[in-house]
Amino acid sequence: MARTAAELYEEDFYAWTQAQAQALRRLAAERWNGPLDLEHLAEEVEDLGREQRNAARSYLRRVIEHRLKLAYSPAREPRAGWRASVLRGLAELEDRLTPSVRRDLHEQLPVLFARARELAALGLSAHGEEEAAARLPARCPWTLDELLAPPPEEEPPSPKPEAT
Repeated sequence: MARTAAELYEEDFYAWTQAQAQALRRLAAERWNGPLDLEHLAEEVEDLGREQRNAARSYLRRVIEHRLKLAYSPAREPRAGWRASVLRGLAELEDRLTPSVRRDLHEQLPVLFARARELAALGLSAHGEEEAAARLPARCPWTLDELLAPPPEEEPPSPKPEAT
């Protein structure tokens, strides 16, 4: 864990932005008499961190959406594109993944999965794959660590569930 603000900045930018915003607000509450607009600075610094966190959430949703398509669509043609999209998303996530953003993604995984599932279902249905869309799981079948790992070279479609 970082010991100084400078170390926190290097190790966990999102946590640093939140800590700095709090410090600026404390300074404003103490009625510091300097030339800085502390409240607006605090908002802007906080927003920088939120943008990083929100970008990571967006990339994880994309990873989930395309992993669902890889796992549940029988289509062969778009697979390379879906896999490439997953790999691009993982590369972008790698640049933004700090300990606090990782915790946030873990906590938000059910919500992120639900939205990614909707997008995957819409995309599959738009291409005539209603059956594949209907088979998408209600809950995320992967852990965060599994999602952050590159997909296998060829992720075969899931078998159809047996009729009961």
